[in-house]
Amino acid sequence: MTSPFRFTAPDPAGSTTGTVAAVHAQVTRDFGIESALPFVALSAAPGLMASTWALMRESLLSGRASRTEKELVAFGVSAANRCPFCVGAHTLLLHAGGDHELAGTLARGGRPDDPDHGRLLAWGQDMRGPRPFTADEAPEFVGTALAFHFINRIVSALIDEELATGGANPAELLDSEAGHALVRAVRARPEPALSLPLLETEGPQPAWAAGTPVGTAFGALRSAAHAGGGLLDERDATFVRESVAAWDGFTPLPLSGDGLPDRAERPGARLALLAARAPYRITAEDVRAWQVEPFTDHCLVHLVAFGAMLAVERVEAGVMGVAPV
Repeated sequence: MTSPFRFTAPDPAGSTTGTVAAVHAQVTRDFGIESALPFVALSAAPGLMASTWALMRESLLSGRASRTEKELVAFGVSAANRCPFCVGAHTLLLHAGGDHELAGTLARGGRPDDPDHGRLLAWGQDMRGPRPFTADEAPEFVGTALAFHFINRIVSALIDEELATGGANPAELLDSEAGHALVRAVRARPEPALSLPLLETEGPQPAWAAGTPVGTAFGALRSAAHAGGGLLDERDATFVRESVAAWDGFTPLPLSGDGLPDRAERPGARLALLAARAPYRITAEDVRAWQVEPFTDHCLVHLVAFGAMLAVERVEAGVMGVAPV
């Protein structure tokens, strides 16, 4: 069977131990999907896997805001980032939540009839617009959006989306034992903060989610992802940080030009910058040029996460009107 992972060889969920096994178990229970590919893709780096799961769980799955409304934001983010795997996943999750008409409209490229839903979708697609939620709801909505700005990049960089998507009919998928488990999970409301004991890292909480489980998870993910910058020399790490900071947060990286480092001369900087701005453009040649001894799958996942988090922080800065940390 062909692996859906482009450049890594993660262990099967059933053979994992420790933090990775604990995350897989919680994902299966609370997300309703066994061996969910975005988290398997991160499993070579347990701290990254745990903090990514925690951010998604505490913002999208838990909390008081409508799951449908948060799925609309996640769908909008995924569409803007050109992540067909995630677009398909959120369409399926809307179906699982009973929002069949809305899911069908989005799948056909349409806009929601409900004006509030339309505003949430539009904000997910471009978060520089007015926020269609209250300040009290910001941890859940901003957390969901930033979680998927990160996850989209991980998926596009590390997963073969054509192999993973499969094109199955949502009704057929949900009319199965696994589909029934997904429906039960989507329609439940997981208890907040149960992912936090899985975290292996910690970091400063953002002002928009301070004192909440979302804030704790975001701080942990930011800390874990920035560790990947240590895989670059100071010149390349500074170059990538400055390049992403000067970006508007939304325009894809041009196919050529001075902004993209040469593969042969600066492969690590090239990988990290592509992970931030155009992860779907990472090729096997890009990875081979950088991933030589002593670099492993653990290192590759961390380098991609470093670029992805710089992009998340750039988007966050545009949304909150503050400079990235």
